[in-house]
Amino acid sequence: MSFSNQTPTIVVLKEGTDASQGRGQIITNINACLAIQDTLKPTLGPFGSDILIVSSNGKTTISNDGATILKLLDIVHPAAQMLVDISRSQDAEVGDGTTSVTILAGELLKEAKGFIEDGISSYLITKGYRKACELCMEKIQEIAVDIKTGDKQEFRQLLEKCATTAMSSKLISQNSSFFTKMVVDAVLSLDPNDLDEKLIGVKKVPGGGLEESMFVDGVAFKKTFSYAGFEQQPKSFDDPKILALNVELELKAEKDNAEVRVEQVKDYQAIVDAEWQIILNKLEAIYASGANIVLSKLPIGDLATQYFADRNIFCAGRVASEDMERVLQAVGGRLQSTCSNIQAADLGTCKKFEEVQIGSERYNVFTGCPEAKTSTLILRGGAEQVIAEVERSLHDAIMIVKRAVSHHQVVAGGGAIEMELSKYLRAYAKTIAGKQQLIISGFAKALEVIPRQLCENAGLDAIELLNKLRSAHARGETWYGIDFQLENVGDNMKSFIWEPALVKVNAIASATEAATLLLSVDETIKNDQQDQQQGGGGMPGRGRGAY
Repeated sequence: MSFSNQTPTIVVLKEGTDASQGRGQIITNINACLAIQDTLKPTLGPFGSDILIVSSNGKTTISNDGATILKLLDIVHPAAQMLVDISRSQDAEVGDGTTSVTILAGELLKEAKGFIEDGISSYLITKGYRKACELCMEKIQEIAVDIKTGDKQEFRQLLEKCATTAMSSKLISQNSSFFTKMVVDAVLSLDPNDLDEKLIGVKKVPGGGLEESMFVDGVAFKKTFSYAGFEQQPKSFDDPKILALNVELELKAEKDNAEVRVEQVKDYQAIVDAEWQIILNKLEAIYASGANIVLSKLPIGDLATQYFADRNIFCAGRVASEDMERVLQAVGGRLQSTCSNIQAADLGTCKKFEEVQIGSERYNVFTGCPEAKTSTLILRGGAEQVIAEVERSLHDAIMIVKRAVSHHQVVAGGGAIEMELSKYLRAYAKTIAGKQQLIISGFAKALEVIPRQLCENAGLDAIELLNKLRSAHARGETWYGIDFQLENVGDNMKSFIWEPALVKVNAIASATEAATLLLSVDETIKNDQQDQQQGGGGMPGRGRGAY
């Protein structure tokens, strides 16, 4: 009797499951990320091109905002999905630099690919990248320039320069002087302790030119649904008293009411009279409060509309929650959920209210608000896609100015900070021995992708200008970067090409984090999609894999 020494084959994963692992898997993941990087590279900088994306339902979007493009691309590769996540985190945390962070992460992976192919452990690369990132954070803190906030006029000019730099790569770069003032006014109108950008309302009105856009130092919202009698109401007030309600002011239809059984006709009439009396009592209480403008989140019916018109009171029902919140922030007062016992302190006020025609729309505009911690941007433009891209561009600029207000440190843009960090890391690499020297030098080389891509997108000679930049930084010219006005290199701090230091700190940290995470993944297990549809078990998902 003979016994076999062979170990029996144990099947753990279902047949048809794709399990890829090892060095080849890391390189495949890197290649997927480089494909995303190639898509975004042409959009970087003031001369970056826009990308036209057509979704599956036929909706078109024209944008050069990294986060927007990556969100609209239907990426199925699990590793490439990481780049989408870091661009979203950059957008949420800082608001700008979404393209830079994705390109930088791709370049770090490209440098790592050479090391992986040479047989260097991914752990060593990860360790080197983390050390390099740490050095970059320290260097940025050391050389960043503090903005002086004492002189309000000077501080405002500094904020305008940051906003202009943020807009330089956007669709509105030609109109940046016009929009810069709007953006800085909008941010400075917020509560300085909070700086909640959600309180900056953005309204889009198609038609007209970009420079017909308006900044309202207060609140503006589109005319709400109105009933008969609305046009008889006054459309302009000076120093009005404003009442905000969360009360429905209309007669209920019979179908909405509970069943009522009556034996005599006069009893039915008494019920109808009582219902009328309830709403009239509410209206009389509102009139007695002395309010000139009545706003409600709920409908204001035709009876109430006519009642207010007869007494020279303006009303608007079905006001959106976010608009109502911004009105209360601006004019003061409190939202009432009942019409009884309305006090003078519950009413808000402003210097001027008027209903104005903007393009094909009518807007209710409150200006001169005593509590104004909010503002509204009304954007105009020829096509909806153009206005949508203007809104995205202004969001980036608003976030940049907000960061400059809350963190008073700036660095020079145009590739200047990246070249300075690259020089610093190369010098540090020479002081250490072994493979870490190569890896930190690789990180330094990856940082140069930003100025190189800026040159290529502007049609400049990248090799020549990068050599000039290396030479300038070696001489100690810390803020030398690409100057597009001169089509050469120059001191971007003196040229007022500024960015908040927080943008660069977040971008480098996020890019390093994404690169090191991807380098640590050397196995992907993916179930066959067809097998899933046949009701097979195994791991769920659409091929995103298990890490």
